[in-house]
Amino acid sequence: MELKKELKILFWITAVFAFAFFLPVESARFNTAIAATLDLVKWYAQEHVILCLLPAFFIAGVISVFVSQASVLKYFGAQAKKWVAYTVAAVSGTILAVCSCTILPLFSSIHKRGAGLGPAIAFLYSGPAINILAIILTARILGIEMGVARTIGAVLFSIIIGSIMAIIYRKEEKAKKEEQMNIVPPPEKRPMWQTSLHFFTLVLILVFANWGRPGEGDTTSTWYSIWHYKWWITGFFSLVLGYSLIKILKIRWQWVLGAFLITIVSVILSNNLIENGKLRPLVPMLVGIIALSVITILDKVDEENKAWTIATWDFAKQILPLLAIGVVTAGFLLGSTHDGKTIDGVIPNEWISALVGGNSIFSNFFASVVGAFMYFATLTEVPILQGLIASGMGKGPALALLLAGPSLSLPNMLVIRGVIGTQKTVVYVSLVVIMATITGMIYGSIF
Repeated sequence: MELKKELKILFWITAVFAFAFFLPVESARFNTAIAATLDLVKWYAQEHVILCLLPAFFIAGVISVFVSQASVLKYFGAQAKKWVAYTVAAVSGTILAVCSCTILPLFSSIHKRGAGLGPAIAFLYSGPAINILAIILTARILGIEMGVARTIGAVLFSIIIGSIMAIIYRKEEKAKKEEQMNIVPPPEKRPMWQTSLHFFTLVLILVFANWGRPGEGDTTSTWYSIWHYKWWITGFFSLVLGYSLIKILKIRWQWVLGAFLITIVSVILSNNLIENGKLRPLVPMLVGIIALSVITILDKVDEENKAWTIATWDFAKQILPLLAIGVVTAGFLLGSTHDGKTIDGVIPNEWISALVGGNSIFSNFFASVVGAFMYFATLTEVPILQGLIASGMGKGPALALLLAGPSLSLPNMLVIRGVIGTQKTVVYVSLVVIMATITGMIYGSIF
């Protein structure tokens, strides 16, 4: 036994030495991939962790603590009417406007609360795929037919993939249904409209805080107007959140007012001390999140308020490390593409462009696989595709990538595996890739 332990130590020492000894630091491709990895990690940290993921963790915490199990089971449970469950799941993306990583804590939360596998998977896919902002942008930049095809494909995908998963694992679903029949949910602690107000206020803060800038030259559209005033709109919903904290969660108004004033001070300081306009909102958002965490943790009136922040922290501990591993791996392999800048990973982008021309089975399949593993932040997939199409990408593979990409990514897969297991994750990813491939071929043959 002692020898086995020492051999294991020797193995790891040898492996680390070999890794250091053979590092290809003289390779330009390797150094570019390292630069792409660091660039993607920095961009992800600045653009998504504070503005996207942290609010999403709090929303997931609301589902976990404040949304009664009876409500989750009513709409997503194994006993729920199928048309209700899949309809609610399939249209959720139009409300949430999230990316493949931001949907994860929400998916994990409803799954833990007893949602059936089929509706939960439909929700997981539809959240990023049927993002109304991304669909509008797709229609405006890539053409109305691509926007319509993406909308129809995403809705059908969520329902079909969820249904197939439910059929494949029907024995588990049957056992879950029988178990849920014996559950006697406790009475609602507060009216559903109060919980809904609290939940959707957080969702709207998430949506408007991440509202994307319109294309160059667009200064008259509604999209531009919303983007121009998005922080005023976000601030308004923050006031609504303050009302919710006082009136619904019964937190002392003095504490909420103190948190509000501290956040306002952080807004003033960030506007005066931070020159980078993209980084300015991060300070008040982070200060507001910390203040919210403190006043809920210290609240003695209702234990659920403390439980909300603890549940939020649990989701963060579960998901953030896996996302970090996934972002680093995706950046190294596939590079970093954002804000009009592209840095190649170990796999050069020109290789990818050369393999997705035409409308063959391979080009559509390859586009689906690349889309599934590459990380796309909300709305970034459209300009990326615009560049790929200009480089010769076929319309079929473009749609295949649109249907596989926003809902999947390597970081996303690692977290899903932690929630539903390796086998179900492989089945889910395979279904998305196969359906995206087939849909891309049909679309490419028509257009």
